[in-house]
Formats: sequence, C-alpha cells, structure tokens
Amino acid sequence: MSDKSQPARKTPGGKRHFWAAGFLALALGTTALTTLPLTGSAQTTTPSAPAIVLPHQRGPQGFADLAARVAPSVVRVTVTGRAEATPASVEIPPELRGTPLEPFFRQFERGQRQPRGEQRGEQRRSLGQGSGFIIDAAGYIVTNNHVVGEASAVKVELTDGRELPARVIGTDPQTDLALLKVEAGGPLPAVTWGDSDQLRVGDWVVAMGNPFGLGGSVTAGIVSARGRQIGAGPYDDFIQTDAPINPGNSGGPLFNANGEVVGINTAIYAPAGGNVGIGFAVPARMARHVITDLQQDGRVARGWLGVSMQPLNAELASALRLPDTRGVLVAGVEPGSPAATAGVKAGDVVVGIDGRPVAVARDLAVAVAEATPRSTATLTLLRDGQRMEQAVTLGQREAPRQEARAGGAEAPRHASLGLRLSAGKAGDGVTVAAVEPGSIAATRGLQAGDVILRVGEREVRRPEDVSQAVAAARSEGRPAIALQVARDGGNAFIALPLNAG
Repeated sequence: MSDKSQPARKTPGGKRHFWAAGFLALALGTTALTTLPLTGSAQTTTPSAPAIVLPHQRGPQGFADLAARVAPSVVRVTVTGRAEATPASVEIPPELRGTPLEPFFRQFERGQRQPRGEQRGEQRRSLGQGSGFIIDAAGYIVTNNHVVGEASAVKVELTDGRELPARVIGTDPQTDLALLKVEAGGPLPAVTWGDSDQLRVGDWVVAMGNPFGLGGSVTAGIVSARGRQIGAGPYDDFIQTDAPINPGNSGGPLFNANGEVVGINTAIYAPAGGNVGIGFAVPARMARHVITDLQQDGRVARGWLGVSMQPLNAELASALRLPDTRGVLVAGVEPGSPAATAGVKAGDVVVGIDGRPVAVARDLAVAVAEATPRSTATLTLLRDGQRMEQAVTLGQREAPRQEARAGGAEAPRHASLGLRLSAGKAGDGVTVAAVEPGSIAATRGLQAGDVILRVGEREVRRPEDVSQAVAAARSEGRPAIALQVARDGGNAFIALPLNAG
C-alpha cells in the first residue's frame, strides 16, 4: 500500500447521478492507514424426558502451524516514487494528542518537512510499503495496484532477509490488483489458492502482511460478510472480515483454516485511522481470473455486453408490471454493442446468465467481466411479462458511451407531471426544459437537461408522445409509469406515480 496520507480507494465524484455512492473505504497505505443475554422463560425438563447432550464444541487450537507453513510465501513490498516537495506540516491525529506517542509523531512530522534548500514544486523521492504473496515458484508475486501505483522502483523483501528488485508485469485498477516478478536465482515457496465461493460467514480466516511497516505479522478473525459493495469499483464483491488488518496489510493474503489463499486484503473502514474490525479482501475467485490474464500478457481481457443497469424497487417493478424486484433492469443499450446486436432492449429485466441467477447488478457485471471476449452467454430475460432466453456473443469491454445531447424548441408544459418538454435533436428523445418545484417529477429527481427516451413501452421523439403515453397508462388504471431518462452519458428508469394531478 502506498505511503500516502489520503485514502487510496474512493468512489469518484462529479455530476449528480440517479444512484447513491457507496460508503468510504480507506485503502491500507502505510502513511495514510458484551455478550448479549438471551431472553425468554426457562424450560424445565420433566424427569421422564431424555436429556439432550450437545457435542463438545472447542475453539481453534491456534494458528501456529498454519503461520509457520505459509509465512515464507508472504513478502514485504517497498516502492519508490516521486512526490512534490511542500513545506506543509502533517496534522497530529486527535487520538494521539496527549499520549506517549505524541512526541514520536512530532519527530516523524519534522522528518517529513521540506528539506533545507529544496524549493516548492521540486520533486523528491517518496517511499511506500505494502504486502504481497508468492503465487508461482518462478517468482510471480501478487499485491494491490494501489501499492505499486506509479512507482518508479519496486523492491520485494523475502522472509529470509533477501531484498530483490521487482518488475511490474501488469496492473488492474478495476479490481486493485497487480502482478510482480522477481528473479531469485531459484524456486520460491508459493501459496495455494483456495475456493472463496466455499467461504461461509463465521469461518475462521488468517491475515498476514506488513502492517505499519513493522514486518511480517499474523492476525486471525472470522468472515463477517460476503459480497460487500463499498463503492470501490464496478466489480465490488468483497469479503468482509474482522481479522485485524491495518495500513501496510494491502496486498497481503487472507488464508482459510487450511492455509489456502481465499482473498487479498485491500481496504479497511477506519474512521479513526486504524483497525476497527472491518476489513475487506478481494475474493480469490475474482483474483485468480485477473492474475491469470496479467501473467499471460500483462493485461486483463473482460467480456463486454454493452448495457447500463439499475436495480429494481417495488415502485419501479409495479410501473413495469413485474411480479417482484428480483433481477436487474436494463436502463439502456449501447448502439452497435453485443447486446444491441442480440436484440436486448431497454426495459428488459435480466434474471439469469448461463444458468446463474442474477439478483443485483453486480451479479451480471461480474459474470460478464469474467467471461472471455467473443464467447457466447445466454441471458434469461423478462420482457413485457414474458420469460425468454437470449444468446449474446460478448465483445471486448469498451469505453463508456458519450453524453446524451439536449436542445430543441420548447413545447407546452405538462402540468400533471410538472414538466416542460422540448423536442430533442434529430428526434433523439424529448428534452426536459424545466421542472416545477414540488411537482411529481421533481420529487422523483428529474432535472432540466434530462432527455426522456421512453415512456412505458413507447419510445418518444416528440413531447406529444409523452402526453399520449401518460394518458394511455392512466386510462388503463396503472398506478405508475416508467420513464427511461438519459443524463451525463448514462441511462436510468424513473417511476412516476399517476394517482396525482
């Protein structure tokens, strides 16, 4: 993990979107990072009832044997980069003020000040530290992308004390993984990958690494949750653990009780700057796919479907006349994409891919990303209330689509919805010219400049199309209608209730 004071993993900011960002997870950089009583009445066993004998349950006997076996495969990663010299001081954390550590921190702060004779704007060398582990006897080592970052030089320290220069084979910022290679003059001890899909909440796990640059350390805990999304990227699927991990543990392995790697420690939730029992690891299943690609040619080849997605809620499901909220709504289809070629449409609901259920957008995103480009995937869709199968030949993942355009002559105001609409350019949807404060449209987040592409089952090209679609939905007694809206280069569906105005 890099030796920088700011978090290394944040959800990008920018323009307003229809969805909310995930909570902040702090990257593990070395310079950044009662028992509840049971209630109820007691039951008395009658003399005639046989006694229930519970099996003796024992805690773990310790992890010494496991740690001794896998420790030689865990390494310390040190990086050297360039940073701009500034005279700014480092603020002392509130939790250190008034403690015996305050003088030590002040001494460290003085050491970070601008060296004598160095001018502002000049470049100076900076150091960072993290962890890693050997996956191949030939010297291939896994760590986090944010550990190596834009480093000018990377070194790896083995448990036998040797320091070896490392070459960055490839990185994948999307999953925050990186692959290094060292020449050790002989085979190195490698770890064994485990099956992260077999992990259960409550299973024991062991974290190893280089917290705070102290050197090899071992901590233990349990799996607290699986499938966590923390706003770190499009493929969030983290293992959450309470095994203590801290700044410097980034890139280190998370072992199961058999000593197999089931995760790569990547981030922590640390409101006070250190471990609070909430850490996150990239699952081994995802990591193995990425690392295999990096080892082959230094880059990751991901499948590409070409759709934008959004989750379903009860109101939106009702507006789309769906039986429940299971599945992922296709908010938009990129022209010329594999999805468009296969006939996938905006408004379709994906409930499965290749026989695997799709409950949330992450399920579909991860399944497509792990597929090989030019392979065929079978989507299970709900369209107009009918279940269907659709084969799609996946492409290579491409850049996001361009922003939607807005403009045109203004049209009369639609009082019932609180919208003033105008024709889009070249009949490309209908532009929202204004939104009346406090109206139905305003409460659902519509904004001036949004482009309405579809209302209910009807594509719209003129403001009159919107009026006709709304009127038809009301005549059918529908409680709500779904609008497909383009904003900031993305699409989303918004449900507007029709029982008002």
